[in-house]
Amino acid sequence: MERSLETQVSQAVDAWLRWLPRWEPATHRGRVAPCKRCLGSPVLEAAGLGSDVPHGVQHGLSTRVKTIIDRRVARYTELNLPMLQAELDQQTARNRARSYRPDEGLEPEHEGMPLDPEPVPGAPFLFTIEGFATEAAADVPSLPPLSEEAKAALRQEVALADDYANMVGREVCQLLAEHRMRVQRAVSKFVEPQVENMLSELTQSLDAPFDPRDFH
Repeated sequence: MERSLETQVSQAVDAWLRWLPRWEPATHRGRVAPCKRCLGSPVLEAAGLGSDVPHGVQHGLSTRVKTIIDRRVARYTELNLPMLQAELDQQTARNRARSYRPDEGLEPEHEGMPLDPEPVPGAPFLFTIEGFATEAAADVPSLPPLSEEAKAALRQEVALADDYANMVGREVCQLLAEHRMRVQRAVSKFVEPQVENMLSELTQSLDAPFDPRDFH
């Protein structure tokens, strides 16, 4: 029997809470492009994770919740939307035919994140993981073209799937709001002290840009 949506949301928050004590601030150069999954996400708003919370912390929860919604939509599609399901099956088979799939099987904290770090201006990469993945995808034959009638029918089914996803998303956000206090307590305990320490170290380095020993 499939678990209730309430149970799935609760378990997703539990898993995120177990992971959170292992979170550490990123020390590498951040990316310029914002994360499309997390920017303005109603899921994060419902959970009480505002823009002042580091992105890595947000991403770990938003990805887990997105998985719940995606699985619900996949089940709905399988049962009710045959054309869209057939198209997805073909796309899945095409993806499996790729020789290199670096974006699969990742932990929730890394899923959907860029495959490569932000390049340093004037120092381009000799090669990138994303580049290798693109080359592998180019070797797989394209899907067969659809007729105009099939395209119209497929667009209608896609719209139905989107409507269902929005409905599930709204329900998930209502359920997440019930965990807001747990989420905020965990952020206060595990995240805020690390951010404060990082800011303190940055302030000290700015106040004393030179090592006094250099003048002895």
